[in-house]
Amino acid sequence: MTMPFYASAEQVMRDRSEYARKGTARGRGVVVLTYANGVLFVAENPSKLLHKVGEIYDRIGFAAVGRYSEYENLRVAGVRLADLRGYSYDRRDVTGRALANAYAQTLNAIFTEQQKPYEVELCVAEVGESAEEDQLFRLTFDGSVVDEPGYVVMGGQAEQISASLRESFQEAMPLAEVLPLAVHGLGSVGGEGGRQRELAANQLEVAVLDRTRPRRKFKRIVGPALSAMLGNGSPAATEPPPGADDGTEADGTTEAAD
Repeated sequence: MTMPFYASAEQVMRDRSEYARKGTARGRGVVVLTYANGVLFVAENPSKLLHKVGEIYDRIGFAAVGRYSEYENLRVAGVRLADLRGYSYDRRDVTGRALANAYAQTLNAIFTEQQKPYEVELCVAEVGESAEEDQLFRLTFDGSVVDEPGYVVMGGQAEQISASLRESFQEAMPLAEVLPLAVHGLGSVGGEGGRQRELAANQLEVAVLDRTRPRRKFKRIVGPALSAMLGNGSPAATEPPPGADDGTEADGTTEAAD
């Protein structure tokens, strides 16, 4: 009779953590920052169809790194939960903190009960009526959740990107200044010989939660509008008025096209 394989619980959890960390570290970086009028999402993502950033609800956005199929399942589940709670009770009852707690419970259950953990790292962001009410929640593969002030960096070489942002980031910066700062941070890693990379608009996925917009705050910044904002800081690079035909796109709540 053969003896069953034995590993201590501590060793099993350590192995799962190492496996998940390696998976998320392979992902390209994502930066989420607060700015004067809301929250900015910037992801290094050349794909136009497989989004790392999306809308969850009126004032709530989502960003992730890691295995796409896993974090997309989590995003869709978050949309359904938010829609159900908003329909059953009140739209004001749908909060970023509640969604972050739901994600934390789900990730923790997967990490402790399943053999393979999710290889993901998430950020749930909520824009408030004022800058002081903006919230950023960072969640890791084991369900740990942290309320981050100012900005969140995820993906491979997150520490180096954070160090780059720490030198220049200030609260309540205008969008035209904070976007180049985020792109510079993403480009500070991965270059040949440690040199700075120049990231073009077609290599980036950019979106905002803009508190000046009516009701639905999420919009994507694409095309000429994004190119202008990454250019020379000219008047075209300033924040467009709500509802203007400015090269931005607002997502549907369920993002069926994603």
